[in-house]
Amino acid sequence: MFEFERPRSGERALLVHINFNSQSDQDDLAEFIELVRSADVVDIDVIVGSRQNPSAKTFIGKGKLEEIAGQVEAQAIEVVLFNHALSPSQERNLEAHLQCRVLDRTGLILDIFAQRAQSFEGKLQVELAQLKHLSTRLVRGWTHLERQKGGIGLRGPGETQLETDRRLLNKRIKYLNSRLDKVARQREQSRQARKKADIPTVSLVGYTNAGKSTLFNCLTESTAYAADKLFATLDPTLRKLDLDDQSSVILADTVGFIRHLPHDLVAAFRATLIETREADLILHVVDCADDDRQEKMFAVNQVLEEINASETPQLVVYNKIDLPDFQPRVDVDEEGNQWRIWVSAQKNLGIDSLLNVLKERFFSETASYALSLVANEGQIRALLYEQGAIEEEVYEDNGDIALKLRLSPTLLKRLTRKYGVAEERFTKRLDTLAGVA
Repeated sequence: MFEFERPRSGERALLVHINFNSQSDQDDLAEFIELVRSADVVDIDVIVGSRQNPSAKTFIGKGKLEEIAGQVEAQAIEVVLFNHALSPSQERNLEAHLQCRVLDRTGLILDIFAQRAQSFEGKLQVELAQLKHLSTRLVRGWTHLERQKGGIGLRGPGETQLETDRRLLNKRIKYLNSRLDKVARQREQSRQARKKADIPTVSLVGYTNAGKSTLFNCLTESTAYAADKLFATLDPTLRKLDLDDQSSVILADTVGFIRHLPHDLVAAFRATLIETREADLILHVVDCADDDRQEKMFAVNQVLEEINASETPQLVVYNKIDLPDFQPRVDVDEEGNQWRIWVSAQKNLGIDSLLNVLKERFFSETASYALSLVANEGQIRALLYEQGAIEEEVYEDNGDIALKLRLSPTLLKRLTRKYGVAEERFTKRLDTLAGVA
């Protein structure tokens, strides 16, 4: 695996934040500081400036560049982090002048993802994103770019070191793409199996640190890693969530989104993000205590649009209501549709309302049926008992079992598809079992 530049824990970092015509604000700077802390960089100093437009050569002006250089020398700064996207040439020019490492916002986010990835798939995805980012910056740091010397015993392949690096890099990217394609096929098989079983999928999405993993753990009684830091969750987690005895969904916890999420990351995580695109419902988790929540919701919806998931039905979950001391409730629109739920995953407030909304969304149309089973259909009877669907049963003289059932559409589909019970065998809305054939 390739080695990448990474801010080491405890090293001194200088942050640079430039405002351009009010397009950036202090909230962006506060978020960037949280990003840096999430990368385990402890000692932080900040330089803020303003410009009409970025400089093509160094992004910042000469005066600001000299100010940063003075701080780097005076405080023994080891890495300068820009809260902006820098071009490869800008990074090279800044490093040459400052004589220290320079990383932009994209490089920092990639570094955090590299630290968080735990699963084999997550590591592949992060490495692919890093390599794509690095491929545009191969020139940086190399001093042996001249062609290999000629002469007896000294003739080489005729490549510069840069060309060799680029060839090896492209080879590795091709390999990672092939492995991730295999992962995507495996995920598709799992999705098809869930569709055949008629189990709905609900995907948790939201801005990073909105509380998705805490809500996921609260709903599924799971132990997915949750922490009060940006990008605490990277690897996707899927769990079965039982809504009652015969109703369940698959709940998927996904990576948090952020403003200006690097396109290389979105592309690399396509196998993971497709879980969101193919979901039956998106739970958009929002930190209701965040004053910037509307802008962050907009950023999340932008990413959903980028991965072609903007048409998936969405339910907004306002989390952390215990911080501003709000009460749990369910908001409905003018047509009576439930569209926003107020909960606290940390304090277990409003969770029952959320479960009821999910149950109504997917399993509200239960109905009574009558079904007659023959003696060798005990497996179907066992399933119906397991799902709590049997309201009454009578053993007939010929050995058949007459059942009165209450079924959801999902369970009815499972019986007809998986167990091959013909749909015409179900008689709807019989009040008694007498005369069931």
